[in-house]
Amino acid sequence: MTSFVMMGQILLITGATGLVGKALVKQCLSEGHTVHYLSTQKSKIVSQTNYKGFYWNPQENKIDIACFGGVEVVLNLAGASIAQRWSNAAKASILSSRTDALALLHSSIETHNFPVKHIISASAIGIYPDSKTRYYDEKFQGTDASFLRAVVKSWEGSLKPFQSIGVKTTALRIGIVLDSQEGALPKIMGPIKHYFGAALGSGDQWQSWIHIDDLVRVFMFVLELELEGVYNAVAPNPVQQIELTKLIAKILQRPLVLPNVPEFVLKLLLGEMRAIALESQRVCAAKIQDAGFKFNYLELEPALEDLIA
Repeated sequence: MTSFVMMGQILLITGATGLVGKALVKQCLSEGHTVHYLSTQKSKIVSQTNYKGFYWNPQENKIDIACFGGVEVVLNLAGASIAQRWSNAAKASILSSRTDALALLHSSIETHNFPVKHIISASAIGIYPDSKTRYYDEKFQGTDASFLRAVVKSWEGSLKPFQSIGVKTTALRIGIVLDSQEGALPKIMGPIKHYFGAALGSGDQWQSWIHIDDLVRVFMFVLELELEGVYNAVAPNPVQQIELTKLIAKILQRPLVLPNVPEFVLKLLLGEMRAIALESQRVCAAKIQDAGFKFNYLELEPALEDLIA
């Protein structure tokens, strides 16, 4: 009987040293793919058998085009963190780091006619307006003037030029990524561990989350099936902020004795960036599920138990 072994691909990954990027690189390598990655820091560039770094600087329109050698799929996670105080300079960086990266990838592929077939890019559920009552799916077309929505619209808009050169595009609108070491979860856990934990604002804002392992599996699922279009990358069961706080406290075996942190305090501490903590986005995962994706973590409590334990 003949058996067929699926050969690994050469994948180009941007943002490979970030929270999601590191987990994605690990999974790609474990599945037999070769990873080329782009870094703005020459000190982070290494060259191993199936893991090779290349320099780029989207702000200065510089890229080592050798990174495209043998690549048919690009996984794009480039972008400055939104978890920083939103000064005018920070806002400019948050936006340009996303749009410049995609513009440079596009111009490089077009100019040199590289045979890239598919770009799978991170996006964010920040495109959906703050609402306690709406349940958002990918068809939602409304808009408002907030900074986050403007960023995500420009980010996704930067994918459109790829389509005109025959490259498939996919945007994954990612919710709050739960990881044991980095991102939102350790920041929420810290005060709770030290008996200072409290819900933020009213506590009834919806938070659409995803376990880091499931998010990586969504990227690999889209890669394998060559899915195109926009998909929400969130677990099927969003929770309100108070429930998230209570579940973490329960698993850590800590009481929640303090009142909710008022919005004016968050405004003093975080400025405009408080939107990350206070905005409510209840986001639907049905489209990726209908495509055949099976979440390992559908409910928040098992996801938190896995990560905190």
